[in-house]
Amino acid sequence: MDLTEIQKEQQNGVTPQTPKVTIDRIETTIVELPTIRPHKLSMAVMNIQTMVIIRLFCSDDTEGLGEATTIGGMSYGPESPEGMKLTIDKYIAPLILGKDATNVGAVMHLINQYVKGNTFAKNGIETALLDAQGKRLNLPISKLIGGAIREELPVLWVLASGDTDKDIEEGKRLIAEKRHNTFKIKIGRNHPQVDVDRVSRIKKELGNDIKVTVDVNQAWNESTAKKYIQQLQDNGIDLIEQPIAQDNWDGLSRLTDFFEVPIMADEAVATVRDAFRLAQNRGGSVFALKIAKAGGLINTQKIAGIADGADIALYGGTMLEGTIGTAASAHVFQTLNTLSWGTELFGPLLLVDDIVKTPIKYENCALKLPEGPGLGIELDMNQVNKYQRKN
Repeated sequence: MDLTEIQKEQQNGVTPQTPKVTIDRIETTIVELPTIRPHKLSMAVMNIQTMVIIRLFCSDDTEGLGEATTIGGMSYGPESPEGMKLTIDKYIAPLILGKDATNVGAVMHLINQYVKGNTFAKNGIETALLDAQGKRLNLPISKLIGGAIREELPVLWVLASGDTDKDIEEGKRLIAEKRHNTFKIKIGRNHPQVDVDRVSRIKKELGNDIKVTVDVNQAWNESTAKKYIQQLQDNGIDLIEQPIAQDNWDGLSRLTDFFEVPIMADEAVATVRDAFRLAQNRGGSVFALKIAKAGGLINTQKIAGIADGADIALYGGTMLEGTIGTAASAHVFQTLNTLSWGTELFGPLLLVDDIVKTPIKYENCALKLPEGPGLGIELDMNQVNKYQRKN
């Protein structure tokens, strides 16, 4: 219905009906961007980050962007880039084509009814729906989901070269540049004592006023964790992330009770149900929020609400997403009442290049989002084509 038809109906006393905006088409593209250096975790070494870029086209010519990204293929969790693309193309897209693009809740409810699990893929779709709706209403996503409480988000950096001297040099340089004042160190690939000695040396060299956290990535059993967390605590390490297996919730609770240093649940707190049970058992004094493992921004807010009610601190995590996924995370993290441990939304800084026209700004140890409706992000299709997987 064009403007002339609407005016005619108004003149005739008929209330014009707003045309329904539908989801017309969804395109997924696998993009691979090299990292600035090998990024070493306990379960994988990353030299390339693989992302599924989602473009959701609507009948009003609005386009929404989303991203589905994991770490190390299937090293981190049960979803792979290839699997996420297949899930969206084969199962999610046919389910939601023709549905009301403006009713994000209804579309996600339909997806959750007929597609089990696959939270990374679902998160990418929800992001694209919210981006499109934000553009449609000329509002940033943060305003769509409650409003931003803070304009900037503190961002840490991961020292993950695997070389202690290089990590110390890198840390001191970034402190001098005022780019970061909090650092995470990935451990778990070596003997625990080797890792503890390395981390303790880095902490000593960077100084007591610089926060240093460690991420064990589930590499230890409970007795090993008890022995070596004590040493980490004695050497001034500020936070211990997911030291034991994600399904050992009772063990996480015991470690939380035993130590003064905060213990953070990451892989253990994926869903809203996980958050509820861990809050009941005090399995972690900090929750790491990740929109991918939660299945979207709205579920992330629900997990944050449970943590708030249980007096559990919050930390804004990452799946090392590119700019699109990082922006989506930032929008929801900006709406949270508390974010005591800041964020690790450094994903774009780990990549040698970008696929967007306006990159995220990092300065004074913080992230500042581009201004604009939706995500505030626009794809650079020349860059997408350059880094698109060719086979």
